[in-house]
Amino acid sequence: MRDTEILVTHHKALMELSHNASFIELPRPRKLAALVELCTRLLGLKRASVWLFPPERDRIRCEWLHDEEQPDRNSCISQKDSEFNLFRSDHPEYFRAISEERVVAVNDARNDIRTRSFDRDYLSVQNIHSMLDAPIFDGEHLSGVVCLESDVRRDWSVPDISLAAAIADTISLMNTHEAWLRSKRALEYVRHYDSLTGLANMESLRDRLGHLVRKITRRNTGSLVLLWIDVDRLKTINDGLGPQAGDDVIAEIGQRLKEMQLAGKDLLARIGGDEFALVIRNYTLPDFLDEAIQDIQHRIRQPIRVSGQNLNVSTSIGVCHFPGDCQEPEELLRGAEAAMYHAKRQGRDRSTLFDSEIQMTARSRFALENELREVLKVDGLDVFYQPIMDRTGTQLESMEALVRWQHPERGWLSPIEFLDIARGAGLMYELGACVLKRVCAHWRDAKDRNILLPTMSVNLSSEQVLMPELPELVQQICHHQSMPVSALQFEVTEDSIQGDFSIISRILEQLVEAGAELAIDDFGTGYSSLSRLKSLPFSRIKIDRSFINNLPDDENDCAITLSIIGLARGLGLSVVAEGVENDAHEAWLFDKGCDYLQGYRYSKPLPYPEFLSCYFSD
Repeated sequence: MRDTEILVTHHKALMELSHNASFIELPRPRKLAALVELCTRLLGLKRASVWLFPPERDRIRCEWLHDEEQPDRNSCISQKDSEFNLFRSDHPEYFRAISEERVVAVNDARNDIRTRSFDRDYLSVQNIHSMLDAPIFDGEHLSGVVCLESDVRRDWSVPDISLAAAIADTISLMNTHEAWLRSKRALEYVRHYDSLTGLANMESLRDRLGHLVRKITRRNTGSLVLLWIDVDRLKTINDGLGPQAGDDVIAEIGQRLKEMQLAGKDLLARIGGDEFALVIRNYTLPDFLDEAIQDIQHRIRQPIRVSGQNLNVSTSIGVCHFPGDCQEPEELLRGAEAAMYHAKRQGRDRSTLFDSEIQMTARSRFALENELREVLKVDGLDVFYQPIMDRTGTQLESMEALVRWQHPERGWLSPIEFLDIARGAGLMYELGACVLKRVCAHWRDAKDRNILLPTMSVNLSSEQVLMPELPELVQQICHHQSMPVSALQFEVTEDSIQGDFSIISRILEQLVEAGAELAIDDFGTGYSSLSRLKSLPFSRIKIDRSFINNLPDDENDCAITLSIIGLARGLGLSVVAEGVENDAHEAWLFDKGCDYLQGYRYSKPLPYPEFLSCYFSD
């Protein structure tokens, strides 16, 4: 038979094997076995194998061996079997050849420079005279070889080489497909599971609730309950011991919940930073649920050893039933979450059943969230301003912008009425941008009236100071109004600088480089460390109003305020006292050298037109 006919026959046999549906479904070892058996049968060889480079690439290891004379050895080879590991240091010429020449066709293997180093320990032992190796790839990287061995001297023909290369290419395609499957599985895992705890995530929870609700509705029988479990005061742990300690606590709680044996336990998921959800099917009567919730809270209250100390943690739990409390999976989620928040407001470490009163609150909150989204789309929030005076309380030094929302039905809403909703809905960055746009527009309006406003102070949320694009956004908004960034001062709370320090410091440095000033707001109430404060480009400290309220009568508040003023002096920072409401406050702070004063002693926050009228009228 001519070489061309042999080549066609070989490739037809390979195509029939590799494209067979049953072959495609085989596990990798059985695919390798079928491929090398086909090769030995078509070429009349006694021995063929598949070898892999491990990640170190310092050797080549046999993955599969087919030996006609010793069929008991036809199998996957253990990685620990030293007989089937060939090291680069012992066979440099072979490794060079397979890397550069790719196909290594050797007729006299015991004397060829590329393979003769195998003779004493391998070729003579196995009675091998000729070798034909073809490369296997994983993507663009050489990952192994198909090795054909003849026990008689053989001049490898073009059909021989072609078949060996085709077998190697088939394994290369298997590698590519397997890599794609691994990536797909990894992506599916990321989509449906939490990386810290290994539990299902919110997407998995939604899928499961949808399935169960449809099943109960279709059969008109069965019930389920969703427990929304929130870890109380995890932020305190994060701030005091660092985020790793918080992760350790969450991981331990997840493990404890996973190990719990509860009748009807269906799905446990981690659905937020400090939140878990537990689905219980059918076992939903009050007595059973009360016992299950008490068991959950008891287990979580047990001390958790973190960073060399025992931490005591509690949980707030919201409970929502289907059917009964809601009709749709999303309503079930919102109901359980609303009940959990109600439990927190009642004092934490307790559980609350969803009821009509909570339902009204949840609906109101949901409606307000949707309305806030629409308002932010058109930059519809407004800004009031409160003056910051010099130390004598007579001269305007700067002005703080305070967000307000003029709701069509509820009138003016203060931040306390909607900031929590904005934070829960992930809208804080958009809200901050809306406020900044309004402030810059007011600055431009005043300039057009030949009024030069003092420095305008704007609050930044913790969500904003972690966004790398914030400095660019500030410059774009200012540029749009032809306003210098130096006309702005940004206030951040101590809690806002507890995140990734490298990111936060870079963002704050860029704001200062653009011209803005920075102030620490509500100083003394958060968890900031002095090392962070001195490393960040702040120029001002604002003493929280809680320390000013009882001045000068409360000795503790006097001592704290004096220490903050002294700390500011040591760091070269100016000081603003918030909450100045009477002559006694003003006189004491003036005497102690406080630089600036802010509070109702001078003015409540005013709408922009009233502020201009009050401080810039002729």
